[in-house]
Amino acid sequence: MTPPEAPEDGKNQPGDTPPAASVCTPETLTILRNRSDFLKAARARKQGTSSMMVQARKRASDEATGIRVGFTCSKKVGNAVARNRAKRRLREVARAVLPAHGLDGWDYVLIGRADVTAARPFDSLLDDFRYALRKLHSAQK
Repeated sequence: MTPPEAPEDGKNQPGDTPPAASVCTPETLTILRNRSDFLKAARARKQGTSSMMVQARKRASDEATGIRVGFTCSKKVGNAVARNRAKRRLREVARAVLPAHGLDGWDYVLIGRADVTAARPFDSLLDDFRYALRKLHSAQK
């Protein structure tokens, strides 16, 4: 049996993969990519939990609206495999929790912890992140 031929329009070529979608929510979050955004969040509020550190910053009214989120894991978390696993778990936690519990106009940075973020049960990670958001937003009022 021969494999089907590629369509003439050039779409769906081998190697083309659709963007990854979360199983938790169809909404997409804006990802922080600029170092300056991470530094601004680092100077703002912080809330630590047993599995992660969460930094949150309310953006100025003239900045873009929406929820933005960033992820980071230092080399203390482990080698590249361990850091990527921890960041994947943090991304999924953010996709699950932020649409319901995040506030519009805020930036959030999730920082993984060594040996804990990758090993902690996923339900506990979700609870930790919800707890951190409650504490960060209650400090605002």
